[in-house]
Amino acid sequence: MGEQPVGTGEKRVTWAELYFDLVFVFAVTQVSQLLHHHHDWAGVGEALVAFVPVYWCWVGTTVQANIRDVDGVGGRLGIFAVGLGGLFMALALPGAYGSRGVLFGAAYWLSRLVLLAQVGRIRGAWQGPYGVGALVSGPLMVAGGLVEDGPRVALWALAACCDLAAPLAFRSRLAKVRYDPAHLPERFGLFLLVALGESIVGIGGPVAQSRLHPAQLVSVALAFVISCGLWWLYFGYAADAMRFALERAESRRDLIRWVFSYGHLALIAGVIAVAVGFGETVAEPGAALGAGPLGLLYGGCALYLLSFCYTRKMMFGVVSPTRLAAAALVLVLLPLMVRLPALAALGVLAAVLVGLNAWEQLRVRRSARSGSAGAAA
Repeated sequence: MGEQPVGTGEKRVTWAELYFDLVFVFAVTQVSQLLHHHHDWAGVGEALVAFVPVYWCWVGTTVQANIRDVDGVGGRLGIFAVGLGGLFMALALPGAYGSRGVLFGAAYWLSRLVLLAQVGRIRGAWQGPYGVGALVSGPLMVAGGLVEDGPRVALWALAACCDLAAPLAFRSRLAKVRYDPAHLPERFGLFLLVALGESIVGIGGPVAQSRLHPAQLVSVALAFVISCGLWWLYFGYAADAMRFALERAESRRDLIRWVFSYGHLALIAGVIAVAVGFGETVAEPGAALGAGPLGLLYGGCALYLLSFCYTRKMMFGVVSPTRLAAAALVLVLLPLMVRLPALAALGVLAAVLVGLNAWEQLRVRRSARSGSAGAAA
């Protein structure tokens, strides 16, 4: 790709992009439902394989909006066309491993073809991730939709691997692209908010039509504390650190790939897992959780915390010791929660996140007094 000017001043998120995100609110809900119905190891794998192309369509649209002016008529129509493909993918998700596999694959291919057309004026655009999506992973997704369940998962997993590997394979070409450092952190933060919104649905949806006895209200409150804790860990500390790192990075290309494209895939997947865990937990606070719901709730939280350790390592060369310790504690607690009531599992996890945020807030204040920057990434 040739270098593209981004204009003067900070690039702002457009209204078209925000409207586009509404499609992915629905898509995340559909992925959550897929995981809700099958949350054993096979179900988790299938949900991940289905989520990657949804996420990657969003990433492709976000990156092309960063390197191009998309606030004209052509740019808006392109974003809406990809949004239509995303809507078709979301509609197909409940039956993606059944009768709607072709629709899921074809909708993905349509989105990738539109994205390639959108960046087609950039020299050599097809010789990069956009070309891989349109010419390799898109056809693989359609082919997967045409075959039975086992080969379908294999072909879709291969397509996902091709997409995820493309930025690495074409990193020298991507080095020529000029990225705006303000736009991307805001966009990826907004997608994380979409996933956190799904956690609110997971809290309220299961109990909205029930009689709401006191134990349920307590479970709703504890689940909301957990959701707030997840929000605080990102937007209270990490979001500013990510923008700081991107503005000062010697290679924005590498930081975008490792921290945003890959790191946020893990962060968002962790939040979705927690959201599905809420759906299995808050309605019956007195019942013991099975291994599946508990694994989603605690395992998703641990993945979220470990993802911050990874992103901080990529940004500053060090791992966050507090988040690593909290992730280890969550994993140690997981098997101990199996026989306890759901209310207790929620309470313990809420206590861990509140304690972690309180400790990190103390570290931020100490860092502010000492004048150091970026300590709580």
